[in-house]
Amino acid sequence: MQLAVGIDTPDYGVLTDAMVIDDGGVIAADRFITLRFEVELGFKLKAPLAGPDVTIFDVLNATDWVVPVIEVIDCRSALVDPETQVPLNVKDSIADNAANAGSIWGGKPVRPDAVDLTMVPRVLYRHDRIEETGVSAGVLGHPANGLVWLTRQLAELGEGLNDGEFVLGGSFTRPVAGAAGDTIQCDFGALGAVTCSIARKV
Repeated sequence: MQLAVGIDTPDYGVLTDAMVIDDGGVIAADRFITLRFEVELGFKLKAPLAGPDVTIFDVLNATDWVVPVIEVIDCRSALVDPETQVPLNVKDSIADNAANAGSIWGGKPVRPDAVDLTMVPRVLYRHDRIEETGVSAGVLGHPANGLVWLTRQLAELGEGLNDGEFVLGGSFTRPVAGAAGDTIQCDFGALGAVTCSIARKV
């Protein structure tokens, strides 16, 4: 994902309950400007995470379950400034709420110690065509490291993550564009699949 948008550090934004989309749901294309899809693992916390010294073991101990997710993204800022030709930087991305627009939870929720979280496969289809493939180790070596990084960043602001919160670990593929009439599906192997479709224009 960092390669796709030309930045060299992770970023973060906020997810709200209003952004949750049902697995298999239909998305209205006119809700978005530049509709894209990413593939992630979501972590449901059962205990808070805070402080600059959080480790991956703290994250796993604080996690109740992990679930496959397709994140819907919608970049509201240009990747290159049309006037200055200066490319988007990480501050621009954070100001755009990391392009967060929605999340689709599906597949099979698992306890964090039930599978090797570094080797969760993913095959992302647009209709019947494979658009992206990858494994979850593509996120900082382990998707839980995304939460380590985030918690340490929040600690610098005097903040942390609370029990009960749902946190995405980070995308392990480049974003895939979607358009009206498309069906998007991601196969996560033993963890099942997540799907959605984009309504045709009328």
